[in-house]
Amino acid sequence: MKKALFLDRDGVINIELNYLYKIEDFKFIDGIFELCRHYQNLGYLIIVVTNQSGIARNYYDKSDFEKLSTWMIEEFAKKSIKITKVYHCPHHPEISGECSCRKPEPGMILEAQKEFDIDLKSSILVGDKERDIEAAIEAGICENYLFDEKKTYKRSKATKIVSKLEDIYNADIK
Repeated sequence: MKKALFLDRDGVINIELNYLYKIEDFKFIDGIFELCRHYQNLGYLIIVVTNQSGIARNYYDKSDFEKLSTWMIEEFAKKSIKITKVYHCPHHPEISGECSCRKPEPGMILEAQKEFDIDLKSSILVGDKERDIEAAIEAGICENYLFDEKKTYKRSKATKIVSKLEDIYNADIK
């Protein structure tokens, strides 16, 4: 079985903008490439799990999301980092109804587990909202980090709250 580094997109990989779908608006968060390279070098698959309710809201469509995802994957590849797959939930409960993929539900993580034979107990998730952490815990991921650059969270179910991505892997390096 493989292990994976699961990443939320908006707020972890890129600076959060409401309903981001344009390449020109996409800005990478400091440290994301180093974080991914570190875990890739340790044998982790890099998998993105992202809620994208902007699709259900008709702010953008699936092809806009796929175009941005392809570009993002290529940017990682330029840095010799392989994004194994990007999973997304296009739903919103008030518009398209309840689903099993929208975080805090664990659907996207469980789909990745099946597709890539992932050992979730040996995997890690990094998210910027409590719903990311709840999805990880529900899926059986024991090590999860709440990335909170602005230090707004005082409490979380996460393994640790971090304000810099490098805080996640610095303990591994020492």
